[in-house]
Amino acid sequence: MEFIDYYKVLGVDKTATTDDIKKAYRKLARKLHPDLNPDDKEAHKKFQQLNEANEVLSDPEKRKKYDKYGKDWEHGEEYEKYRQSHQRQSTSQGFTGHEFEGGDFSDFFESMFGGGGFNRSSRGRQARFKGQDYNAELTLALDQAYTTHKQTFTVNGKSLRITVPAGVADGQVIKLSGQGGQGANGGPNGDLYITFSVVNSDKFKRLGDDLYAEKEIDLYMAVLGGEFMFDTMDGKIKLKVAPGTQNGTKVRVKGKGFPIYKKEGNFGDLYITYTVKIPTDLTEKQKELFTELSNLSKQ
Repeated sequence: MEFIDYYKVLGVDKTATTDDIKKAYRKLARKLHPDLNPDDKEAHKKFQQLNEANEVLSDPEKRKKYDKYGKDWEHGEEYEKYRQSHQRQSTSQGFTGHEFEGGDFSDFFESMFGGGGFNRSSRGRQARFKGQDYNAELTLALDQAYTTHKQTFTVNGKSLRITVPAGVADGQVIKLSGQGGQGANGGPNGDLYITFSVVNSDKFKRLGDDLYAEKEIDLYMAVLGGEFMFDTMDGKIKLKVAPGTQNGTKVRVKGKGFPIYKKEGNFGDLYITYTVKIPTDLTEKQKELFTELSNLSKQ
């Protein structure tokens, strides 16, 4: 398997903190996201490698194994268990076990996972080990998280196509059983844990299952009332503005928020805050009318 320098992929050095790694990942994920580079195969490949690098280096235990074992980090735990078992067995039989110390663990990986395997007569009984659990982060735009859709991404060289349910939340973790590392000696595969990072749009901010937005209205509509068309995430709706609406007034539109996870047909609410725009560059006639209104209000 080709060795990929995950530190180089993320553009950080080996002394980088967890926060450094997280910031580097988020910055590059937005730049290389397939939605922004639909026809760039190289960008897609880099995005896949970026997810792999983040999966390993953002997890302290995996990072420690990666730093120690390199491309064979997934099987580091199996190696350590086998080494300890071998040493105990050797000691009980009168051997010192020193022949295992300082040895090239790549021989172990080659024998155990490269197709050769250990035979019972020379290496003893093989132990069954569950495969390594994987962790991956998947970045979604808000409109992507709004609808159920398919996503294809790569984890440790393996391409996966999953269905992302509508309403998935920022920071939510979904487990895919058996999609982690391959088990050793007939052991079960590990699992894959996907953490979703959902990015708010310029227009909407999501809090739970509710959406928040701002709408600018002119002074005349605020004073006299009126109506306007508003683009929600699933189409246009007509909203009425009550006469005398104050700046900062918040209205609720029931059922026009975000879909509730795995509750088809159920949605949160949409909250719209009105910002009243004060007119500038008034004509002389308009100034006269405002002056007249001002005088009338004092009577």
